[in-house]
Amino acid sequence: MSNLSPTSDLTTGTSEYVGEQQAAGAMQISQPYELYSQENQATWTRLYTRMEPLWQQYGAPAFLEGRKKLGLHADAIPRLEEVNARLSQCSRYHAFAVSGFLSSFAFFDSLSRWEFPTTITVRPAKTADYLPEPDIFHDVGGHLPLHTLPEFAAALQRFGMCAHAAAEICSHLTDRAEARRRVKSMVRGIARAFWFTIEFGLIRSPAGLRAYGSGLLSSFGELQYALDSPEVWRVPFQLEWSIQACVDYSRYQCLLFVIESFDQLFAEIGKLEQWMKDGRLNNLTGGEREISDEEADLYLKLA
Repeated sequence: MSNLSPTSDLTTGTSEYVGEQQAAGAMQISQPYELYSQENQATWTRLYTRMEPLWQQYGAPAFLEGRKKLGLHADAIPRLEEVNARLSQCSRYHAFAVSGFLSSFAFFDSLSRWEFPTTITVRPAKTADYLPEPDIFHDVGGHLPLHTLPEFAAALQRFGMCAHAAAEICSHLTDRAEARRRVKSMVRGIARAFWFTIEFGLIRSPAGLRAYGSGLLSSFGELQYALDSPEVWRVPFQLEWSIQACVDYSRYQCLLFVIESFDQLFAEIGKLEQWMKDGRLNNLTGGEREISDEEADLYLKLA
C-alpha cells in the first residue's frame, strides 16, 4: 500500500487499493481498515441508521436476531475478522474479502465450501440510495446476519452444490458446444432462483410478510415498496416460475416470491438440483443472467 496517495480510501468505484488489487489479478484480498475515510464511516452510519426502523418493521425475525449475533451497529464499519469470530459460533460460514465481482463459478464454488465473498468498499455518499454493484453494506449488512441461522446457511451452501452438479452433468458431454449450451442454461436457472430467494425473497412470519433477501434489506427505497406497494406481485414460491422469470437489475422488482420457512427453501433448492439431473433445466429461456463461453468453460474444465 506504499504507492497509495494520502487521500486514498475505500469508496466503491474509486478506491486505489482495490484498483491495484484488481490490476494485479488478486481475487481474495485483505481489509485494510485504516483506509476507511471519515466519509466512508459517515456513509456507513447514515445507511445503517436510516435502515434501522425499516428493518424493525419489514425485516425477517431471523435477520433482526442475526444482526445482534454479529454485533453489527451504526457506529463503525464492521471488521471482517470480528464478524467472522461471531459468525463461527453460529454456522459454518466464513466471509472473505474480494476485490470485486466474481464469476458465477467462483461465487457458487465459494458457497459450496461455506465461504462467502464480501466486498469491502463503501458506496459513495451521493449514491447511497442505489448502487448497481455490491458494497460492504449490502454484503455484510444485508447478507451475513442470516448466515447465523443454520437452516438458512444450509440452503445457501446447497446453491453452491447445485453449481457443482451442473458442472458434473455437463462436463461428460463430448460435444463442447452442446456442453456449453446446457451448462449456461443450468447456471442461468440457478442464478435466477438465487435472485428471487437469497437476494429478493420474502418469508411468512407470525407478524405477516417479511423480507429476508439481502437486495431488499440493503435498499432504503425498495424495502418498503416490496412489502407495501400494490404494484408488486407477492406469490407463493414456485420454482418453475423463478427459473423462467425475467431478472431486471435496473428497477424495483415487480414480482416477489414468498416462502413459508427456510426448511422449505432448502427443499426447493434440492428440487432444483434434481431437475437439473432430469434435464429440465437444459432449455431455459434466454436473458439475464447471461453466461459467456469462458465462464461456461470454468464449469466444464475445458479451458
